[in-house]
Amino acid sequence: MPLFWKSPQGTDTVDFDALPRHVAIIMDGNGRWAKQRGLPRTAGHAAGAETFRTIATYAKEIGLDYLTVYAFSTENWKRPANEVEAIMGLLKKYLLEAIDQMERDRVKMAFFGDLTPLTPELRELCQRTREISTHYEGCQVNICLNYGGRDEITRAARSLAAECVREGRDPDTITEEDISNRLFSAGVPDPDLIIRPSGEIRTSNFLLWQSAYSEYYFTDVLWPDFTKEELLKAISAYQKRSRRFGGV
Repeated sequence: MPLFWKSPQGTDTVDFDALPRHVAIIMDGNGRWAKQRGLPRTAGHAAGAETFRTIATYAKEIGLDYLTVYAFSTENWKRPANEVEAIMGLLKKYLLEAIDQMERDRVKMAFFGDLTPLTPELRELCQRTREISTHYEGCQVNICLNYGGRDEITRAARSLAAECVREGRDPDTITEEDISNRLFSAGVPDPDLIIRPSGEIRTSNFLLWQSAYSEYYFTDVLWPDFTKEELLKAISAYQKRSRRFGGV
């Protein structure tokens, strides 16, 4: 891996010695990608799954510590049943392949979200990938599945409220760290950079707590068309910014 990348146009550069530690992506635009081609939405999700595979592998190759992707939100259950079924089928296919390849690729995997509504088979596959991941070091891919930022914060608040009742804890002693430690992402650093393809400019209930000081990058490229070069363009934009975290 070279230490420096420059786009063919010469407008974007990336210093691989100064990468963001944690990149998160809202994988958006699958349905529109399919519609533009006269294909069913399920075809867009299949293409998006292949893009995810490519980007996750590349994240490890360039040396990212964490990659978090928004795969299925708490609101996505409202979609047509055949579309939800197709997404879950793609997840099953990916996890089965990942389990076979994790020893070779040594990519760690974790899941953010409430997995209880999933089928027993999918929950078991998620658990197997988690267990295998405990043996590896390096890039960790976090898949947000049945995930919502508000739901995550609500769960943390309930946990802390129950602790205050159970142990007689003074609520005034609750800290930001207490909340962070009860999120699905506990132990994972907050994302430095959040990328949203597809031209939409909103957060869509993604990592609401964790993104307080994240840098955002928006692009009109639909997720199935998102390439390694698009990722590098986003990182290039990130490296040109000055992060002050509320300071001067």
